[in-house]
Amino acid sequence: MFEHLVLFKFNANYDPATGPQLVETLLSFKGEIPGIVQITAGVNETEETDNIRGYTLGLRVTFENKEALRQYGPHPKHQAFVQMLTDILDNVVVADYPIQ
Repeated sequence: MFEHLVLFKFNANYDPATGPQLVETLLSFKGEIPGIVQITAGVNETEETDNIRGYTLGLRVTFENKEALRQYGPHPKHQAFVQMLTDILDNVVVADYPIQ
């Protein structure tokens, strides 16, 4: 299996009221994008304000294998989500690694 972790940092155009819609869209990937074993997403609620550095949304996706992860990027549902972020995304951190 392969793990895909993403942290999204949004700019001043981000409306916190849209957070639940973004999370719902991400969670809908499980039934619609092949190869996803498990997915979690949520708006950052950390109380460790010294460490938040402005990252607002977290995503964790477990894929069947590395090839499923590779197919995820160009998938139309994923690309539609990327388009939702066009005006609000400031930065993103991604980590992909194999898991047992």
